[in-house]
Amino acid sequence: MAYVEGRIIHDADSHLMELSDCLDPYFEAHLLARYHALPGFRDRTARQKAEHAREAHADATFRSGAEANILLRKDYEAQGAFLAQDRPAALNALGFASQLVFTTWCLGNFGLDQGDDMELCYAAADAHNRMMTDFCKVDRRLLPTAQVPIEDIPRASACARLAIELGARALMVPSKCPQRHSPSHVGLDPVWAMAREAGIPILFHVGGEEKLDPAYKINGLPPVPDFHGGDDNFTSVSYMPIPNAAMQTLATMIFDGVFDRFPDLKFGAIELGAAWVPGWMRSMDSAASAFIRNETRLQKLSAKPSEIVRRQLRVTPYPHEDAGWIAREAGAEICMFSSDYPHVEGGRNPLKRFDTAMAGCTPAAIDAFYAGNFIDMMGPALADDLRRPAHLLAA
Repeated sequence: MAYVEGRIIHDADSHLMELSDCLDPYFEAHLLARYHALPGFRDRTARQKAEHAREAHADATFRSGAEANILLRKDYEAQGAFLAQDRPAALNALGFASQLVFTTWCLGNFGLDQGDDMELCYAAADAHNRMMTDFCKVDRRLLPTAQVPIEDIPRASACARLAIELGARALMVPSKCPQRHSPSHVGLDPVWAMAREAGIPILFHVGGEEKLDPAYKINGLPPVPDFHGGDDNFTSVSYMPIPNAAMQTLATMIFDGVFDRFPDLKFGAIELGAAWVPGWMRSMDSAASAFIRNETRLQKLSAKPSEIVRRQLRVTPYPHEDAGWIAREAGAEICMFSSDYPHVEGGRNPLKRFDTAMAGCTPAAIDAFYAGNFIDMMGPALADDLRRPAHLLAA
Protein backbone atom coordinates (compact mmCIF):
# COMPACT_ATOMS: atom_id res chain seq x y z
CA MET A 1 0.00 0.00 0.00
CA ALA A 2 1.40 3.40 -1.01
CA TYR A 3 1.40 6.42 1.30
CA VAL A 4 -0.84 8.28 -1.20
CA GLU A 5 -3.64 6.36 -2.90
CA GLY A 6 -6.50 7.43 -5.15
CA ARG A 7 -5.15 10.97 -5.56
CA ILE A 8 -2.86 12.90 -7.89
CA ILE A 9 -0.13 14.56 -5.85
CA HIS A 10 3.08 16.02 -7.24
CA ASP A 11 5.98 16.56 -4.86
CA ALA A 12 7.67 19.93 -5.40
CA ASP A 13 10.57 19.23 -3.04
CA SER A 14 12.55 16.03 -2.52
CA HIS A 15 16.25 15.40 -2.02
CA LEU A 16 19.27 13.23 -2.47
CA MET A 17 21.53 12.52 0.50
CA GLU A 18 24.80 12.55 -1.38
CA LEU A 19 27.86 10.59 -0.33
CA SER A 20 31.15 12.45 -0.03
CA ASP A 21 32.52 11.13 -3.31
CA CYS A 22 29.37 11.82 -5.34
CA LEU A 23 30.89 14.57 -7.50
CA ASP A 24 34.38 13.13 -7.92
CA PRO A 25 33.71 11.38 -11.26
CA TYR A 26 32.33 14.60 -12.74
CA PHE A 27 35.29 16.90 -12.05
CA GLU A 28 38.20 17.49 -14.38
CA ALA A 29 41.34 16.04 -12.82
CA HIS A 30 43.13 19.38 -12.46
CA LEU A 31 40.26 20.78 -10.35
CA LEU A 32 39.62 17.80 -8.10
CA ALA A 33 42.33 18.67 -5.55
CA ARG A 34 40.96 22.22 -5.19
CA TYR A 35 37.49 20.80 -4.72
CA HIS A 36 38.70 18.37 -2.03
CA ALA A 37 40.40 21.25 -0.22
CA LEU A 38 37.03 22.86 0.52
CA PRO A 39 36.13 22.89 4.26
CA GLY A 40 33.33 20.31 3.99
CA PHE A 41 35.78 17.56 3.13
CA ARG A 42 37.42 17.79 6.55
CA ASP A 43 34.21 16.73 8.31
CA ARG A 44 35.08 13.16 9.28
CA THR A 45 31.83 12.66 11.19
CA ALA A 46 29.76 13.34 8.07
CA ARG A 47 31.91 10.97 6.03
CA GLN A 48 31.60 8.20 8.62
CA LYS A 49 27.82 8.63 8.79
CA ALA A 50 27.53 8.35 5.04
CA GLU A 51 29.74 5.28 4.88
CA HIS A 52 27.67 3.63 7.62
CA ALA A 53 24.57 4.29 5.49
CA ARG A 54 26.25 2.65 2.49
CA GLU A 55 26.83 -0.48 4.58
CA ALA A 56 23.25 -0.46 5.93
CA HIS A 57 21.71 -0.31 2.45
CA ALA A 58 23.76 -3.36 1.44
CA ASP A 59 22.17 -5.40 4.25
CA ALA A 60 19.27 -7.58 3.08
CA THR A 61 17.38 -7.38 6.39
CA PHE A 62 17.57 -3.58 6.42
CA ARG A 63 16.44 -3.38 2.81
CA SER A 64 13.46 -5.65 3.43
CA GLY A 65 11.93 -3.02 5.71
CA ALA A 66 12.27 -0.12 3.31
CA GLU A 67 8.67 0.15 2.11
CA ALA A 68 7.16 -0.29 5.58
CA ASN A 69 9.36 2.54 6.85
CA ILE A 70 9.06 4.85 3.84
CA LEU A 71 8.39 7.97 5.94
CA LEU A 72 9.94 6.75 9.18
CA ARG A 73 13.53 6.33 8.01
CA LYS A 74 15.09 9.70 7.35
CA ASP A 75 18.15 11.18 5.68
CA TYR A 76 20.77 8.56 4.75
CA GLU A 77 18.66 5.67 6.07
CA ALA A 78 15.75 6.40 3.71
CA GLN A 79 15.07 4.29 0.64
CA GLY A 80 16.53 5.88 -2.49
CA ALA A 81 18.38 8.51 -0.47
CA PHE A 82 21.55 8.03 -2.51
CA LEU A 83 21.17 4.81 -4.51
CA ALA A 84 19.55 5.71 -7.83
CA GLN A 85 18.30 2.18 -8.44
CA ASP A 86 16.26 2.34 -5.22
CA ARG A 87 14.55 5.67 -5.86
CA PRO A 88 11.77 4.42 -8.19
CA ALA A 89 10.65 1.95 -5.52
CA ALA A 90 10.63 4.78 -2.98
CA LEU A 91 8.48 6.89 -5.30
CA ASN A 92 6.10 3.94 -5.77
CA ALA A 93 5.82 3.55 -1.99
CA LEU A 94 5.14 7.25 -1.57
CA GLY A 95 2.57 7.28 -4.38
CA PHE A 96 3.48 10.69 -5.78
CA ALA A 97 3.01 11.33 -9.50
CA SER A 98 6.44 12.98 -9.77
CA GLN A 99 9.16 14.56 -7.65
CA LEU A 100 11.39 17.55 -8.19
CA VAL A 101 14.77 16.39 -6.91
CA PHE A 102 17.34 18.59 -5.18
CA THR A 103 20.62 17.73 -3.54
CA THR A 104 21.43 18.25 0.16
CA TRP A 105 25.15 18.51 0.74
CA CYS A 106 25.67 20.40 -2.53
CA LEU A 107 23.00 23.03 -1.84
CA GLY A 108 24.65 26.43 -1.70
CA ASN A 109 27.42 25.23 -4.04
CA PHE A 110 29.85 24.99 -1.10
CA GLY A 111 29.86 28.79 -0.67
CA LEU A 112 31.83 29.19 -3.90
CA ASP A 113 29.36 31.71 -5.34
CA GLN A 114 30.48 34.28 -2.77
CA GLY A 115 34.19 33.65 -3.33
CA ASP A 116 36.80 34.55 -5.93
CA ASP A 117 37.44 31.18 -7.59
CA MET A 118 34.87 31.33 -10.37
CA GLU A 119 36.51 28.49 -12.27
CA LEU A 120 35.89 26.12 -9.34
CA CYS A 121 32.47 27.67 -8.65
CA TYR A 122 31.15 26.80 -12.10
CA ALA A 123 33.02 23.49 -12.27
CA ALA A 124 31.27 22.43 -9.04
CA ALA A 125 27.89 23.50 -10.44
CA ASP A 126 28.49 21.59 -13.68
CA ALA A 127 29.60 18.51 -11.73
CA HIS A 128 26.47 18.75 -9.60
CA ASN A 129 24.30 19.01 -12.71
CA ARG A 130 25.92 16.00 -14.36
CA MET A 131 25.54 13.95 -11.18
CA MET A 132 21.92 15.00 -10.65
CA THR A 133 20.77 14.33 -14.19
CA ASP A 134 22.54 10.96 -14.16
CA PHE A 135 20.81 10.01 -10.91
CA CYS A 136 17.35 10.93 -12.21
CA LYS A 137 17.73 9.05 -15.50
CA VAL A 138 16.52 5.94 -13.70
CA ASP A 139 12.89 7.14 -13.76
CA ARG A 140 11.04 9.80 -15.80
CA ARG A 141 9.04 10.78 -12.71
CA LEU A 142 12.22 12.11 -11.10
CA LEU A 143 12.73 15.68 -12.29
CA PRO A 144 16.35 16.81 -11.85
CA THR A 145 17.17 20.36 -10.79
CA ALA A 146 20.37 22.02 -11.98
CA GLN A 147 22.42 24.57 -10.08
CA VAL A 148 23.28 27.78 -11.97
CA PRO A 149 25.42 30.35 -10.13
CA ILE A 150 24.77 33.88 -11.45
CA GLU A 151 27.98 35.52 -10.21
CA ASP A 152 29.75 35.50 -13.58
CA ILE A 153 27.34 36.41 -16.37
CA PRO A 154 29.06 34.69 -19.33
CA ARG A 155 29.74 31.56 -17.27
CA ALA A 156 26.13 31.55 -16.03
CA SER A 157 24.87 31.30 -19.61
CA ALA A 158 27.27 28.45 -20.39
CA CYS A 159 26.29 26.63 -17.20
CA ALA A 160 22.57 26.95 -17.97
CA ARG A 161 23.08 25.77 -21.54
CA LEU A 162 24.95 22.66 -20.42
CA ALA A 163 22.36 21.90 -17.73
CA ILE A 164 19.54 22.03 -20.28
CA GLU A 165 21.50 19.81 -22.67
CA LEU A 166 22.01 17.31 -19.84
CA GLY A 167 18.26 17.11 -19.31
CA ALA A 168 17.63 19.34 -16.29
CA ARG A 169 13.94 19.99 -15.64
CA ALA A 170 14.52 23.19 -13.66
CA LEU A 171 17.31 25.72 -13.14
CA MET A 172 18.06 26.63 -9.52
CA VAL A 173 19.66 30.01 -8.82
CA PRO A 174 20.66 31.49 -5.43
CA SER A 175 18.29 33.92 -3.76
CA LYS A 176 21.28 35.72 -2.25
CA CYS A 177 22.37 38.69 -4.35
CA PRO A 178 25.54 38.19 -6.43
CA GLN A 179 28.59 40.10 -5.23
CA ARG A 180 28.92 42.59 -8.08
CA HIS A 181 25.57 42.96 -9.83
CA SER A 182 21.85 42.58 -9.32
CA PRO A 183 20.05 39.29 -10.01
CA SER A 184 17.89 41.40 -12.35
CA HIS A 185 20.89 42.43 -14.51
CA VAL A 186 19.98 42.43 -18.20
CA GLY A 187 23.11 40.42 -18.91
CA LEU A 188 21.36 37.43 -17.32
CA ASP A 189 18.46 37.61 -19.79
CA PRO A 190 20.02 34.84 -21.93
CA VAL A 191 19.74 32.50 -18.91
CA TRP A 192 16.04 33.27 -18.49
CA ALA A 193 15.54 33.02 -22.25
CA MET A 194 17.12 29.57 -22.38
CA ALA A 195 14.85 28.37 -19.57
CA ARG A 196 11.80 29.79 -21.34
CA GLU A 197 12.74 28.17 -24.64
CA ALA A 198 13.38 24.83 -22.92
CA GLY A 199 10.03 25.10 -21.10
CA ILE A 200 11.54 24.75 -17.61
CA PRO A 201 11.15 26.95 -14.50
CA ILE A 202 13.64 29.03 -12.53
CA LEU A 203 13.79 27.95 -8.88
CA PHE A 204 15.07 29.35 -5.60
CA HIS A 205 15.71 26.85 -2.79
CA VAL A 206 16.79 27.07 0.81
CA GLY A 207 20.59 26.81 0.97
CA GLY A 208 21.27 29.70 -1.38
CA GLU A 209 19.90 32.39 0.92
CA GLU A 210 21.42 35.04 3.20
CA LYS A 211 22.41 33.34 6.46
CA LEU A 212 21.74 34.51 10.00
CA ASP A 213 24.43 36.80 11.39
CA PRO A 214 26.24 34.46 13.83
CA ALA A 215 26.34 37.25 16.42
CA TYR A 216 22.67 36.48 17.13
CA LYS A 217 23.78 33.20 18.68
CA ILE A 218 26.02 34.93 21.20
CA ASN A 219 23.35 35.52 23.84
CA GLY A 220 25.03 34.31 27.02
CA LEU A 221 22.75 31.26 27.09
CA PRO A 222 23.36 27.55 26.35
CA PRO A 223 23.33 26.46 22.68
CA VAL A 224 19.92 25.66 21.20
CA PRO A 225 19.58 22.25 19.45
CA ASP A 226 18.34 22.06 15.87
CA PHE A 227 16.25 19.33 14.22
CA HIS A 228 19.25 17.01 14.20
CA GLY A 229 20.44 17.65 17.74
CA GLY A 230 23.33 19.94 16.76
CA ASP A 231 23.35 23.67 16.13
CA ASP A 232 24.37 23.86 12.45
CA ASN A 233 20.88 23.53 10.99
CA PHE A 234 17.92 25.82 11.59
CA THR A 235 16.64 26.84 15.02
CA SER A 236 13.74 29.19 15.76
CA VAL A 237 15.97 32.25 15.43
CA SER A 238 17.92 31.21 12.32
CA TYR A 239 14.63 30.13 10.73
CA MET A 240 13.33 33.69 10.67
CA PRO A 241 15.55 35.21 7.91
CA ILE A 242 15.22 32.22 5.53
CA PRO A 243 12.92 34.04 3.04
CA ASN A 244 14.54 37.49 3.31
CA ALA A 245 16.87 37.16 0.34
CA ALA A 246 14.15 35.54 -1.78
CA MET A 247 11.75 38.39 -1.00
CA GLN A 248 14.31 41.01 -2.01
CA THR A 249 15.57 39.17 -5.08
CA LEU A 250 12.13 38.34 -6.43
CA ALA A 251 10.86 41.88 -5.79
CA THR A 252 13.87 43.31 -7.59
CA MET A 253 13.33 41.01 -10.57
CA ILE A 254 9.65 41.99 -10.73
CA PHE A 255 10.28 45.74 -10.37
CA ASP A 256 13.15 45.66 -12.89
CA GLY A 257 10.94 43.93 -15.44
CA VAL A 258 12.48 40.45 -15.62
CA PHE A 259 9.12 38.76 -15.10
CA ASP A 260 7.52 41.00 -17.73
CA ARG A 261 10.29 40.40 -20.26
CA PHE A 262 9.59 36.67 -19.87
CA PRO A 263 5.86 36.55 -19.04
CA ASP A 264 5.52 32.86 -19.82
CA LEU A 265 8.50 31.87 -17.64
CA LYS A 266 7.58 30.34 -14.28
CA PHE A 267 9.48 30.77 -11.02
CA GLY A 268 9.39 28.72 -7.83
CA ALA A 269 10.41 29.40 -4.22
CA ILE A 270 11.04 25.96 -2.75
CA GLU A 271 11.56 25.10 0.94
CA LEU A 272 11.65 28.81 1.77
CA GLY A 273 8.28 28.72 3.49
CA ALA A 274 5.27 30.71 2.35
CA ALA A 275 3.75 32.50 5.35
CA TRP A 276 5.66 35.58 4.17
CA VAL A 277 4.03 35.64 0.73
CA PRO A 278 0.71 37.46 1.38
CA GLY A 279 2.33 40.37 3.24
CA TRP A 280 5.19 40.54 0.75
CA MET A 281 2.74 40.81 -2.13
CA ARG A 282 0.93 43.68 -0.41
CA SER A 283 4.24 45.39 0.40
CA MET A 284 5.25 45.27 -3.26
CA ASP A 285 1.89 46.73 -4.30
CA SER A 286 2.39 49.49 -1.73
CA ALA A 287 5.92 50.18 -2.96
CA ALA A 288 4.76 50.32 -6.56
CA SER A 289 1.98 52.73 -5.63
CA ALA A 290 4.30 54.95 -3.60
CA PHE A 291 7.10 55.23 -6.15
CA ILE A 292 5.35 54.89 -9.51
CA ARG A 293 5.35 58.67 -10.12
CA ASN A 294 9.16 58.78 -10.10
CA GLU A 295 10.13 55.36 -11.46
CA THR A 296 9.64 54.61 -15.14
CA ARG A 297 10.26 50.92 -14.50
CA LEU A 298 7.16 50.76 -12.31
CA GLN A 299 5.10 52.60 -14.89
CA LYS A 300 6.05 49.94 -17.44
CA LEU A 301 4.90 46.97 -15.36
CA SER A 302 2.22 44.91 -17.06
CA ALA A 303 0.18 44.61 -13.85
CA LYS A 304 0.33 45.12 -10.10
CA PRO A 305 3.26 43.19 -8.58
CA SER A 306 0.84 40.91 -6.71
CA GLU A 307 -0.85 40.03 -10.00
CA ILE A 308 2.50 39.25 -11.59
CA VAL A 309 3.25 36.97 -8.64
CA ARG A 310 -0.02 35.07 -9.17
CA ARG A 311 0.80 34.75 -12.85
CA GLN A 312 4.34 33.44 -12.54
CA LEU A 313 5.46 32.46 -9.01
CA ARG A 314 4.72 29.22 -7.17
CA VAL A 315 5.82 28.48 -3.57
CA THR A 316 5.92 25.58 -1.10
CA PRO A 317 4.64 26.18 2.45
CA TYR A 318 6.33 24.32 5.27
CA PRO A 319 4.12 21.61 6.82
CA HIS A 320 3.90 23.57 10.07
CA GLU A 321 2.54 26.65 8.26
CA ASP A 322 -1.16 27.22 7.64
CA ALA A 323 -1.21 26.42 3.92
CA GLY A 324 -4.94 27.06 3.68
CA TRP A 325 -4.65 30.58 5.07
CA ILE A 326 -1.75 31.32 2.71
CA ALA A 327 -3.73 30.05 -0.30
CA ARG A 328 -6.75 32.15 0.66
CA GLU A 329 -4.71 35.31 1.26
CA ALA A 330 -2.20 35.07 -1.58
CA GLY A 331 -4.31 33.29 -4.18
CA ALA A 332 -5.17 29.67 -4.86
CA GLU A 333 -2.76 29.60 -7.83
CA ILE A 334 0.41 30.01 -5.75
CA CYS A 335 0.99 27.22 -3.19
CA MET A 336 2.24 23.67 -3.87
CA PHE A 337 2.62 20.48 -1.85
CA SER A 338 6.09 19.25 -0.88
CA SER A 339 7.31 16.33 1.22
CA ASP A 340 10.99 17.28 1.69
CA TYR A 341 11.67 13.53 1.41
CA PRO A 342 13.82 12.15 2.98
CA HIS A 343 14.72 15.06 5.26
CA VAL A 344 13.72 15.06 8.93
CA GLU A 345 12.10 18.49 8.54
CA GLY A 346 9.45 17.06 6.23
CA GLY A 347 7.94 15.06 9.07
CA ARG A 348 6.45 11.59 9.15
CA ASN A 349 3.02 12.49 7.77
CA PRO A 350 3.10 15.70 5.69
CA LEU A 351 -0.11 14.80 3.88
CA LYS A 352 -2.11 14.78 7.14
CA ARG A 353 -0.79 18.19 8.14
CA PHE A 354 -1.48 19.78 4.76
CA ASP A 355 -4.92 18.14 4.48
CA THR A 356 -5.84 19.62 7.85
CA ALA A 357 -4.62 23.09 6.84
CA MET A 358 -6.38 22.99 3.46
CA ALA A 359 -9.68 21.65 4.82
CA GLY A 360 -11.46 25.02 4.57
CA CYS A 361 -10.46 25.61 0.95
CA THR A 362 -12.53 24.90 -2.16
CA PRO A 363 -12.04 21.60 -4.01
CA ALA A 364 -10.46 23.55 -6.88
CA ALA A 365 -7.96 25.21 -4.52
CA ILE A 366 -7.11 21.86 -2.95
CA ASP A 367 -6.49 20.29 -6.36
CA ALA A 368 -4.36 23.29 -7.32
CA PHE A 369 -2.28 22.85 -4.17
CA TYR A 370 -1.60 19.14 -4.67
CA ALA A 371 -1.32 19.03 -8.46
CA GLY A 372 -2.48 21.93 -10.62
CA ASN A 373 0.00 24.58 -9.52
CA PHE A 374 2.92 22.19 -9.88
CA ILE A 375 1.77 21.18 -13.36
CA ASP A 376 1.48 24.86 -14.26
CA MET A 377 4.94 25.69 -12.92
CA MET A 378 6.64 22.80 -14.67
CA GLY A 379 4.91 23.35 -18.02
CA PRO A 380 6.48 21.35 -20.87
CA ALA A 381 9.15 20.03 -18.48
CA LEU A 382 6.53 17.65 -17.13
CA ALA A 383 5.46 15.17 -19.79
CA ASP A 384 1.74 15.02 -20.56
CA ASP A 385 1.39 11.42 -19.40
CA LEU A 386 2.93 12.29 -16.00
CA ARG A 387 0.57 15.15 -15.21
CA ARG A 388 -2.56 13.30 -14.10
CA PRO A 389 -1.84 9.56 -14.44
CA ALA A 390 -5.13 7.66 -14.44
CA HIS A 391 -3.66 4.64 -12.68
CA LEU A 392 -3.00 6.72 -9.54
CA LEU A 393 -6.66 7.73 -9.33
CA ALA A 394 -7.65 4.10 -9.64
CA ALA A 395 -5.24 2.96 -6.94
